[in-house]
Amino acid sequence: MRRVVITGYGINSSFGFGAGSLQKGLEQNSSGISRVDELLACNGLQCKIAACVGEYNINVIPRLHRRSMGRVAHLGALAALEAVEHCGATPAMITAPRTGCIMSSTMGSASELYATFDTIFTEKTMSSVSGMQFFKCASHTVAMNVAQMLGIRGEVLSPSAACASSMQAIGLGFQLIRGGILDMAFCGGAEEVNSMVVGSFESIFAAAPPARNDNPETASRPFDARRDGLVCGEGAGVIVLESLDSALARSAVIFGEVIGYNTSASGSHISQSDSTAIRDCIDAALRDANISPREIDYVSAHATGTVQGDASEADALRQVFGGKVPVSSLKGGLGHTMGASGAIELAACLMMMRDSVIYPTRNLEQPAEDCSGLNHIRQQTSAAINCFIKNCFAFGGINAVLVCRRFNA
Repeated sequence: MRRVVITGYGINSSFGFGAGSLQKGLEQNSSGISRVDELLACNGLQCKIAACVGEYNINVIPRLHRRSMGRVAHLGALAALEAVEHCGATPAMITAPRTGCIMSSTMGSASELYATFDTIFTEKTMSSVSGMQFFKCASHTVAMNVAQMLGIRGEVLSPSAACASSMQAIGLGFQLIRGGILDMAFCGGAEEVNSMVVGSFESIFAAAPPARNDNPETASRPFDARRDGLVCGEGAGVIVLESLDSALARSAVIFGEVIGYNTSASGSHISQSDSTAIRDCIDAALRDANISPREIDYVSAHATGTVQGDASEADALRQVFGGKVPVSSLKGGLGHTMGASGAIELAACLMMMRDSVIYPTRNLEQPAEDCSGLNHIRQQTSAAINCFIKNCFAFGGINAVLVCRRFNA
């Protein structure tokens, strides 16, 4: 089996466009969460806050390709363009038959889906719906649009598993390269926020309550005793995976090595996380990496700020690592970027490993009793990170865990 390394990434989030904006926001312990006018205008929606990317320049995307993109594909495409520049791959390498694109989102463009059905219900006809709407609304809109824009000719895949989507995309890319099927893959996910997305979480009592609307920056509280729901965020992350042989042959800069991965399901409940299943997924990822829990220097938690979800993850982490390994969640400032969260937060972990620093869990003032017993990082901390895990969990009892380490030839 071949070694798989990370040779680039592209990011956009509520902190702005580019990986540099993500790092700056995390270094300053900032919050990208605010009240959003679109949500305020939606009758009946109680949660009025989100972490949105804001305006962006779509002219960076060639017109031939952007006409089939909704907002979610725009975000994915812009992250992919940064990833191409960051990894330094040539056009010939990107269009080679053994280069793939594996990207996800929770659904097609939510705003375009809303606009499509609004047109149909208002005008009582399909004739007014643009022929490009299908490509904006399709569940694989991010993967197919990014692949078309980059001219990718290898495998194009779009695993869809809600908030574990981009982590599954990265894990699948890792497996395909390790197994010799691909040499390079652009992997990750994108997500957009609108009232339909926020309302979906509100309908299952997972979103931050109305009491948080007046203090948006303090609303997302992973592991905290006063946590009471997640805050939806948007953005995109693209991670460039490459076989070690390929990376060395072109003298690429290597930001880390993926050494293990597992995705599995609980089989017990469609909306409630299961600590035993999470523990088993982490254990399996560590076995795949052929390392012990003692070798992990940092855990990037999924922790979204929901009562049950954070408690289950904390319980699993206690079982696997005890209370020594540093743990933090980045969603206190970023919000929960759902199908993009795995890729965005993995890029942040690579920055932390490079700079020997751990970014804290924002708004974690007092760890909840059911989240205690962990080494919670509540202030930016200097620490050598040679190996870390990134957790992602999703509705349907779906778990995904990636293990990465500092590259050592």
